[in-house]
Amino acid sequence: MNIAIVIILFIVMLSVVISLHELGHLVIAKRLGVRIEEFGMGLPPRLLGIKRGETLYSINAIPIGAFVKSVGEDDPTVLGSLASKGPLSRLAVYAAGPVANIFLAFILLSAFFMLPASVIVANGVMVHSVMDGSPSEEAGIEPGDIILEVNGNLVGSWGDVQSMVNSSREGEEITLLLQRDGSQESTSLEPRFDPSLGRQAIGIILCWNVVSQVDEGSPAYEAGIVPGDSILGINGHPVYNPESMSNALASVEEGEEIQLLLLRGQENILVTIPNVSGVEQAALLGLRSHWVDGINIEQERLSVWKATCLGGGFIIHMPEMIIDSIPVIKGDPGKALVGPVGAGQLTIEAVKSFGYSNMLFMAGIISLGIGLFNFFPIPPLDGGGMLVAIIEGARRGKRLSPGAMHLAYTIGTALLIALMVLITFNDILRLIEGGSFGL
Repeated sequence: MNIAIVIILFIVMLSVVISLHELGHLVIAKRLGVRIEEFGMGLPPRLLGIKRGETLYSINAIPIGAFVKSVGEDDPTVLGSLASKGPLSRLAVYAAGPVANIFLAFILLSAFFMLPASVIVANGVMVHSVMDGSPSEEAGIEPGDIILEVNGNLVGSWGDVQSMVNSSREGEEITLLLQRDGSQESTSLEPRFDPSLGRQAIGIILCWNVVSQVDEGSPAYEAGIVPGDSILGINGHPVYNPESMSNALASVEEGEEIQLLLLRGQENILVTIPNVSGVEQAALLGLRSHWVDGINIEQERLSVWKATCLGGGFIIHMPEMIIDSIPVIKGDPGKALVGPVGAGQLTIEAVKSFGYSNMLFMAGIISLGIGLFNFFPIPPLDGGGMLVAIIEGARRGKRLSPGAMHLAYTIGTALLIALMVLITFNDILRLIEGGSFGL
């Protein structure tokens, strides 16, 4: 991965997202009769400009940002200024920018979900753990069982189980064909609706392997690995079959520690093992694992309909996800709240871990974030202008006093500047200290 290329792509991506935001303001403002003096891509000084009608369209030297300049700006006495328009017109102009960002996010996320994706498939899926009191526990399903079929349909991936379970009607039983200790048996259970997941569930966590034996006194034993753990990754390399595990171990350099990402119960844990010289197979670590048969990676492409549904669903559920993440934000605001520097670092990590295709996903997330952030009712954000328009509309068009407006915009601007300085300082400090987002 060439970091310089990713940085350039990130700057282009950020410029496009911000420019589309301002373009939304421009289009609606012109349609409502607001006189626009200049629409600029980038920030001054100006490199070149072309005038069309009353508007100058410019390209500027600083490649991040964009702006729309109307005549009179906030002076309601100037004919054709935004401030001279009625509350509904101003509300529409202010809302157009964030709405444009949300629409762009929908397009980008849908396009991302249409891209071919690597999917792990096998001859069934393995049960890592069973939740207490769940339908699966009541049906006698045990960790290490391999689900081969659901209602007579072959299972090849985790998604197969989820979609088949979720498609069952309330109160309807489903039949699972299990493989246990080399023999097959069927069991029936009734899925229950899980409010936290928003879908039908049977109360299991799936995996591709489970540690079946740990030799006493071995490196794995000393590191605290126990039977029942599932190995998810080694030194950042995903582990999904015996070959991928051997390759990950073989890539460990001389003297480098071995970090294993494990699934234990319902938690991911990281354990460290001192380097075992010449490690090429798990046996040298002192552990044995049981795997699902026939595991391999296949390329899967979603239909346009499914991809757009995923893109739309992501946007619809974003406010809910933000609310659910408030405890995480409180616990580590340095990773939850990022500015351009942090977003750039996060993009680099995403591309490094998942490839250049994730630029589309990151662009969608950034566009969505900018759109939602601008809806906050704080001047000088768009949400602040919308709030003023709503208040004045409720007052039958009676304007707020210039003094109150000036005070609100002064306080709001000071708060936003302080917030951006704090976030940017934290982003730069994270880079200096070598911190990451853990992707």
